Formats: sequence, structure tokens, C-alpha cells
Amino acid sequence: MAGHHHHHHVDPDAGDARVFWAVVINLGLTVAQIIGGIVSGSLAMIADAVHNLSDALSLIIAFFARKIARRPADAQMTFGYGRAEVVAALINYTTLIVIGLYLIYEAVMRFIEPSDVDGWLVVIIAGVALLVDLVTALLTYSLSRTSMNIRAAFLHNVADALGSVAVIAAGTLIILFDWRLIDPLVTLLIAGYILWMALTEIGAVIRLLMLGSPPGIEADEVLSAMAAVDGVSGVHHLHLWQMQEHKPALDAHLVIDAGRWSDADAIKQSVKARLKAGFGVVHSTLETECSAHACVGADAIGDGEVDDRPEHRHHRP
Repeated sequence: MAGHHHHHHVDPDAGDARVFWAVVINLGLTVAQIIGGIVSGSLAMIADAVHNLSDALSLIIAFFARKIARRPADAQMTFGYGRAEVVAALINYTTLIVIGLYLIYEAVMRFIEPSDVDGWLVVIIAGVALLVDLVTALLTYSLSRTSMNIRAAFLHNVADALGSVAVIAAGTLIILFDWRLIDPLVTLLIAGYILWMALTEIGAVIRLLMLGSPPGIEADEVLSAMAAVDGVSGVHHLHLWQMQEHKPALDAHLVIDAGRWSDADAIKQSVKARLKAGFGVVHSTLETECSAHACVGADAIGDGEVDDRPEHRHHRP
């Protein structure tokens, strides 16, 4: 799931009602599909219901993320509340992986022992599901163009509409040819899609929570750009991470050229400007050291061991 983001000219409250109703409609549809799947005996319909539930969950996460992410930083959450969505996404994707594996198990058991399926009931409920998917897509389409958060939910919904089409096709084949094996086959396809979606997206979530460097930003390039600023003789103890998605942050130690200590603040501002213009880093914390008292043997990236002799400890002149 993508992170919360909206342009400054967009009213942050705009569209909340549409997202809310999209959630209500999707949850209602999920309940109807599960009941219909149990009554008709269609595992594919239950699988589609689970997929639809994932869309509802993504919309719920998006809805509350829009609310929570607006809260300012406070004494308990000094970085703000933007990561609430990331934690929820991790829970969501982990649950989806478990459900996807369970659906595969159930589908394999259906291949071994096929069961009767009410094709007409499957087609009718899947047809209603397709209609609801399209209505939800219309509710969220305009928002998806200004919010990456909503766009992820919108794309999931479009994919779910395709799942409903697959279930309708399965029900039609059962009505026409009594081909009961199409039900577990479609279940495997839906379960495979759920797993593919969850496994491809969970990596970015884990990376962000593990304080990994932002995707698309190479640490070596950042180091080179900082070192190239006039007045900088070295950079070490670099840390790159994402405070929230699309909000890269950095801290590092800057070694100022000999004889340039009086320009240290101006040099630091030049480095900050280079980071913002070249890499989109809007939050950077830089510690300056004069070349005569810089850390000895410090790692360029991370906090490696340094020479701890008194004359080489951190200090400003």
C-alpha cells in the first residue's frame, strides 16, 4: 500500500465521505459474498470475497491514514503519526499472505474431492459484486489522482472487479457444462493474485519500518554530492531513511576544510540545499567537525568504531 500524500492545494478533508461510503459498500459486499459462497458451495466466491475484504481493509487504512497523518507531532510522537498507515499495511499484507496460503490449501482439497456448486447463485452474486466494484471505483477515481494512498486502494478495487468477472465465468461454465473443477481453479488464480500482490508490496513496508534507505536514492551518490560542496573535506556517519513514505531524511557528520571554520554554517546550508535539490531530502541533520579534530577511522555509512583517543574525540574548536 502506498503512503499518505496529497498536494497542498487539495482540501485535506475533501473526499473523506466518498472513501467512507466506499468502505461501507465493500464491507457489505464482502459479507454478502461470503454468505453466498457458503450457500452456493463456491470456494471461488469466498476467495473473491476475501480479496474484496482486502480492498475494504486498504480503504479503511487509507481513510484513517488521511485522518491520523494530519495530526501534528507531539511529545510522544516527535516524528508525527504518518507511520500509523505503514504499521496497518504490514498487518494487512501479513494477514493476506496467510489467507492466500489457506485458500490454496482449500482449492487443492477441492480438486481431490470436488463438491456441488450452485452456478446460478454464483453468477448472480458475482454480478452484483462487479457492479459494486465499479461503483467503488467511481467513488475513489477522482481522489486517486491526487492521493497515492487512495490510488493504491483504487487499483486494488479495479483488480477485484476482474476477479468478479473470473467468478462469473466460472459460474457460467458450471451452469453450461457442470465443470465443477473450474471453481477450485479460479480459487487458485485469485489466491495466486492475493499472494503476488501482498508479497510484492510488503517488502517496501518492511524496508521503511527497518529504516532502510529510500528507494531510488543511492547512498554513494549522496556522499559524493555532499563531498563535492565547496568547503567540505569529508563526510562520514551517514544515515539515510524515510520518516514516512516519500519523506526521505538524512543525518551525517561534515568535515569542514582547514581554515574554513568561520564559514561552517554557510557550508552546511549549501549541503542542505544540494540534498534537497538533488535527492528530495527535506529533513537533514548535519554535525560539523573541523578537519583538525575530525573522527579518525569513521565509517562513511553508519556508526562504525572510531579512534577514541582524547585528542581525536568529537569536539568543536
